[in-house]
Amino acid sequence: MLSFSEKKALIEEKFPLLAPNPVSLGRMNYQFLESTTDKKNVVYHLHPNGNGFVFVGQNSNYPADTKGLVNIRDFSETDLCKIIEESIKILSIPVIVDIQEEGITEDWINKNNIVLTLVEDPEEELFSIYTEDGLLDAIFNTYSEAIDYLDQEGFELY
Repeated sequence: MLSFSEKKALIEEKFPLLAPNPVSLGRMNYQFLESTTDKKNVVYHLHPNGNGFVFVGQNSNYPADTKGLVNIRDFSETDLCKIIEESIKILSIPVIVDIQEEGITEDWINKNNIVLTLVEDPEEELFSIYTEDGLLDAIFNTYSEAIDYLDQEGFELY
């Protein structure tokens, strides 16, 4: 297991695009400021005891928690570099929003190739999510709430 100082030095040396951001209890976050999403943290709460997390979302080969985070406590130098590279790649994917006069329409896909469609109804000021069969799956008041739901369910923009 790499120590806190070894992980910190590795991240700062190999990933200069990540900005260090000290947080409480001596922990560090490392943010990818060029992220194409609202999420910026690549490394989350790197703790002086060597524990910490890396964001990979839900569509990864790593066992992520419900927030898309993977515990890196016992990661080797090679494994740590690989997961950080994957995180940066995920946060670099361009977000394309199809804005039409009728509102937004986006297709989202998960790792099982299930597609959901997010549709904005500007008149009602609602965002609806439909299954491939055209069945209503969920309704949200804001785009952000709908995106959070899709992200938590393991979907990403198609």
